[in-house]
Amino acid sequence: MTKSAKYILLSLLIALALLTSACGASAPPTSSAIDTISTAVAMTVEAENAQQTQFTPTPAFTETPLPAFPNAATPTARPKPTNPPPASANDLACMKASLIDQTIPDGTIKKPGEQFTEVWHIRNDSTCVWDTTYKIVFWDGDVMGGGYVYNFPQQALPGDTVAVPLVLTAPAQDGTYRSSWKLQTPGGASFGVGYDSPFWVDIVVSSSDKIDYGVTSVTYEVVRDPAAGCPANVFYTIYATISVNGPITIVYNWAKSDGTTENKKTLKFTEAGSQTVQMQWSLHLGSATNERWARIFTISPTQQDYDKATFLYDCK
Repeated sequence: MTKSAKYILLSLLIALALLTSACGASAPPTSSAIDTISTAVAMTVEAENAQQTQFTPTPAFTETPLPAFPNAATPTARPKPTNPPPASANDLACMKASLIDQTIPDGTIKKPGEQFTEVWHIRNDSTCVWDTTYKIVFWDGDVMGGGYVYNFPQQALPGDTVAVPLVLTAPAQDGTYRSSWKLQTPGGASFGVGYDSPFWVDIVVSSSDKIDYGVTSVTYEVVRDPAAGCPANVFYTIYATISVNGPITIVYNWAKSDGTTENKKTLKFTEAGSQTVQMQWSLHLGSATNERWARIFTISPTQQDYDKATFLYDCK
C-alpha cells in the first residue's frame, strides 16, 4: 500500500471514530460501516494506481536521423514525339522564322569528344512575341551529347534576330554528323526556318593528327546599283561568302563569263568560319542583254572551281 493510501485509510478511521463517539461510546461500529470504509480505501488505491500507470513518464525522445536523400537522377532524354500536336490558329501566326547566320560552317572538323558551341542567329518573322516559354527541340540526326529540349534563350519581338546557342559535344567515332533542330511554341507545335526547314550543325569528326583543312562552301549574293532603271552605267557587286573547316590560308581569284579574271588574293582563317569577299562588274548602256556569271576559283591549297553567281543585264 502506498503512503497516500495509508493516509486516506487513517483519515477514514478517524472520521469513523469521531462518528462513533458522537453516537455513543457504547455502540461499536457496525460491520457494514467497516465494509464501506474498506471498499472506499480499495477504490481509492485502485484509482491512484491507475493514475500512476497513466502518467508514467516516457523515455526522452531521441530523433533518429533520416538517411541522406540521394542525388536526383539526371532526367532521361526523350526523343521527339512521333505525332506532335497539330498547330492551333494562334500557333500558326507565331510559327515564322528565318535563319540569318550561324557560327560553325558545314563540314567543320572536330576532334572526337570535343565540346563546342554552335550559335544560330534566328529572326522572328511572325507577329508574336517569343519568350522563354518557347523551346528549341531536337529534330533529327545526332543529338551530339546535348539535351533534347532547351528553353528559348530570351524574348524576341517581331522582326528581332536572336542568338540561339547550344553547347554540344562531337561524337567519339570518326565520321560525318549532323544535328538538326526546330523551334516549338508553348502549345507544343514545332516549326523550322524558311519553309519549315530545321536548322542544323554539320561536322566531321577526325582523330587524325594531320588534318587537311579546306574550303567547305562558297555562296553568293548579287546586288544591282541602281536596283532598277537603265542609266549610262549599271554596277553589279557580287559577294562571295567563303567557309572553311579549320585554320587555313587560301589563295583565290574571280573568274568571269567574259573570259577575264581578277588579280589573285590571299585570305587567312585562324579557325573554322566564314569570310565574305566581293568584286564589282560595271556594264554600260548598250551592252549585250544576256546572262552573265562570276565565280570564285581557288589556287591554293587546292585548285578548284565553285558554283557561279549569275545575273541578267536587261537594259538596251
